Amino acid sequence: MKILITGGAGYIGSHVCNILLDSGFEVTVIDSLITGNKNLVPKKAELVVTDIDDEKIVEKVILKGKFDLVMHFAGLIRVDESVKEPQKYNEYNFEKAKKFLNICFKNKLNKVIFSSTASIYGDPQKEKVDENDLANPLNPYATSKLKLENFIIEKSKKTNINYVILRYFNVAGADEKLRSGLISKFSTHLIKRACEVVVGKRSKLVINGNDYDTADGTPVRDFIHVTDLADIHLISAKYLIHNGKSEIFNCGYGKGYSVKEIVESFNQILDKKISFEIGPRRDGDSKMIIADSQKFKKYFSWKPKFNDIKYIIKTAIDWEKKIK
Repeated sequence: MKILITGGAGYIGSHVCNILLDSGFEVTVIDSLITGNKNLVPKKAELVVTDIDDEKIVEKVILKGKFDLVMHFAGLIRVDESVKEPQKYNEYNFEKAKKFLNICFKNKLNKVIFSSTASIYGDPQKEKVDENDLANPLNPYATSKLKLENFIIEKSKKTNINYVILRYFNVAGADEKLRSGLISKFSTHLIKRACEVVVGKRSKLVINGNDYDTADGTPVRDFIHVTDLADIHLISAKYLIHNGKSEIFNCGYGKGYSVKEIVESFNQILDKKISFEIGPRRDGDSKMIIADSQKFKKYFSWKPKFNDIKYIIKTAIDWEKKIK
């Protein structure tokens, strides 16, 4: 079976490429390499370097590939940048993506898995959010993702397309074979930045705000290992290819950790403590967001393999040491 992947040179996209190839799929990647890294694309995958809205090239790839399904990862992901440049995020994450998907649908590539985000929920008023909870995005990044979700959902009502929308919570860790991990010069990921402190790329970790309405004042997040997330994509792909109906799923473990608890987990693994200081809050950050992840687990009788925060951190540190 053949899969087309946008953003396959990125952190999550490259992991999914590896797990699909390991499972016998053929993979073609479209990536502009604006934020992606060519070295993360597996050798067995075909890489086409182009923008997703280049109609001529994209159409040629689709017609040649005869794909069973498309996975759309490509996009910009920095909340802080989106607050400063909302138009840029609307352009890349919504307008370009919409154009790309329309090219797919026009050419009968009508099964799509879209990587969305839990940040569309905003600042939930309950401990765990489920897929039916109201969307209330707090930043332009989340808004751009929600707009594309809505575009896909509306399109499916009028045409013969089927989708799985996956709302990621906080993705972390690295492939245990160290084939892929997070490479970013400007990462806003907490675990990534802490790993950079561990290997000496940063002198200290800045915790953005300690005056949130949480137990220790720092924001609470639900962290999922990237390999479990890749497995969710593999299961979703098989489901859609075998004519599964359209669905939306949260991708998390249903357990929250505060920023300070993550730092403490690092300290328990390491010989020396992580140096940190408290900085100002970031615009667009919510205080707490934890997944109600029962829907996917029940739907597919799925059990995560790597839901141990210390294992997540260990693989992230191992990766950071590798790319140092």
